[in-house]
Amino acid sequence: MSDESEEVLCNGSAEIAVPFCRILRGAGLDVPISKVTTFVEALGRVGLEEKLPVYWAARCTLLSNPGEVDVFNRAFEVFWERKALSRLEIAVPSVSVSLATDAGEDDNEINGENDGNAGPIIQLRYSPVETLREKDFAECTAAELNELRKLMGSLRLGSTTRASRRRVRSKHQTQIPDMRRTIRRAVSLGGEPIERKFLRRDRRPRRLILLVDVSGSMEPYARALIRFAHATVAGRTRVEAFAIGTRLTRVTRELSSLDPDAALDAASVAVSDWSGGTRLGSTIKDFNDQWGIRGMARGAIVVILSDGWDRGDPQILSEQMERLHRVSFRQIWVNPLKHTPGYAPLAKGMAAALPHTDQFIEGHSFESLERLAEAVTA
Repeated sequence: MSDESEEVLCNGSAEIAVPFCRILRGAGLDVPISKVTTFVEALGRVGLEEKLPVYWAARCTLLSNPGEVDVFNRAFEVFWERKALSRLEIAVPSVSVSLATDAGEDDNEINGENDGNAGPIIQLRYSPVETLREKDFAECTAAELNELRKLMGSLRLGSTTRASRRRVRSKHQTQIPDMRRTIRRAVSLGGEPIERKFLRRDRRPRRLILLVDVSGSMEPYARALIRFAHATVAGRTRVEAFAIGTRLTRVTRELSSLDPDAALDAASVAVSDWSGGTRLGSTIKDFNDQWGIRGMARGAIVVILSDGWDRGDPQILSEQMERLHRVSFRQIWVNPLKHTPGYAPLAKGMAAALPHTDQFIEGHSFESLERLAEAVTA
């Protein structure tokens, strides 16, 4: 993105697009500047008075995740009621939309200015962080990686829940009667069991297990992914992290430090085969034998972050992935190479693992890790 502003003249469209995009961002949706400018152009074609054309212009240009339709619809209704678009006239002064790079701020800002000649100017300030979120980790400079590590601290992975054996009080009728509370209540009412009490099974978050490939082929991505693992371990409970290469190394304790630099240093010291070879089959077998099958992986969400390159026997990897899949709730494979144009999972390790994988997603950028966070909580 150059430092020069690229101006697009429109009739009131930006005055509509900008506030709506602010609402979407406030609702948690990802709305990059490129989509805002496309939305402005679409509004210039469909007009501003009719609700349905404006809605579809917004939905087609701003929404990329079908799972966010409900949030989008609620945001649009709020926006339409606020703005009272039926009062706007088509003949409004020309508005100049100026797209400029703002290297000094981390947030997208939208400011109004007037030069006295061309009418109102709405400037969409473009932060470098916006493109950094989409940039391949392998192409980032040291300074950019440092900035991304800070962003990763804001990532929070939720989790689905599972029913536990523990029973707790329920406010509603269930199939589990609470005889003790029912009797106590009956005694307080003179012996008549007028009110029946019930129990329900408590729910707890599923354990999340991260297996991060730190072999030589993963060198451009390993440190960024370990930083992601640190943000996950430090940000929630019931998380386990392992480094995999030629051997298996548990790094949960090392990554538990709230200081990201100290955590990464501790993990680097603990992993003796960093940037070495890859034996995915044998390391996953070690995980199954020592940790997974014994209980850690039972009902858990297992995330493997690897490019799939393996020097070992692919048959072993296939067997161990199938074995792990039988006890886990979901297996997600995150491959940084998947975004490459023309990519096909031809590496023998990747081909062996895919049949036993529930989801196969990208992992080359901060934006792709945000999608991983969504997949974990789905």
